[in-house]
Amino acid sequence: MATHYSGTQTEQNALDVYIKLERAAAAVSERINRHLGDHNLTISQFGVLEALYHLGPMHQNQLGSKILKSGGNMTLVIDNLSKHGLVTRERDLNDRRCINVQLTEAGHDLIAAIFPGHVAKVTDEMSVLSADEQRQLGDLLRRLGRQDNDQLIN
Repeated sequence: MATHYSGTQTEQNALDVYIKLERAAAAVSERINRHLGDHNLTISQFGVLEALYHLGPMHQNQLGSKILKSGGNMTLVIDNLSKHGLVTRERDLNDRRCINVQLTEAGHDLIAAIFPGHVAKVTDEMSVLSADEQRQLGDLLRRLGRQDNDQLIN
């Protein structure tokens, strides 16, 4: 759906592409992540498990940065993963202000079991684009995402 805003052509183009970006991201995310409900996981919980699986134990604030969630949200996500026995928390012995989060054996086994299927879903969703189109889209999205950071540097 195109914008119905009657501003300048530049404004209409920007709003139109933004609407398409949001709709595409939501649709792709919903299709890819639908299976997480079968494992009683939210997208954020899956993100934490996946980060710990691939990167190893880390501070709770680092996890928040990795999956783009606020500190308060991360506390709730990790609380719920901990209640289900999928992660543990320990105070950092070198810096008592920090909490290290790590996978339990059950958490490791769960993410190891579901991650290959997740990758297959991502691969299938992206297969509508050629490898070159995927690289182009990745480059464009990286540029769009870094715009604010580039402006801060200049």
